[in-house]
Amino acid sequence: MAQMIASVSLLVRDYDEAVAFFTDRLGFVVIEDTPLGGGKRWLLVAPPGSTGTALLLARAATPEQEAWVGDQAGGRVFLFLHTDDFWRDYLEMTARGVRFAEEPREAPYGTVAVFLDLYGNRWDLVEHKPAPRES
Repeated sequence: MAQMIASVSLLVRDYDEAVAFFTDRLGFVVIEDTPLGGGKRWLLVAPPGSTGTALLLARAATPEQEAWVGDQAGGRVFLFLHTDDFWRDYLEMTARGVRFAEEPREAPYGTVAVFLDLYGNRWDLVEHKPAPRES
């Protein structure tokens, strides 16, 4: 049996402002943008060249959903953006106005820094250390 997580819903206040953040600030691409009627859209974004999980930008439709925009993980890091070059992406994201909540640091698993999306959800930008080679 082959399975994979294809997408993760991210609550947003407005489709267009969310697309602008993900494409202009993070360099993501729109994978699909299909109108569903009633102002709803099936809107997927992902890093360029990604073959893994995409984000489904889901506009909050009720006051209860609106209350969770920006705090989908209760203040913890919610999503993890892996990179093959931490410093390239960190400097580029900083230049594009992405807000980092901390300075970059070395962790046992690699180089990491927490950044905030346009609503305040916490993300890790991570470059993993290479796996140790077997002798």
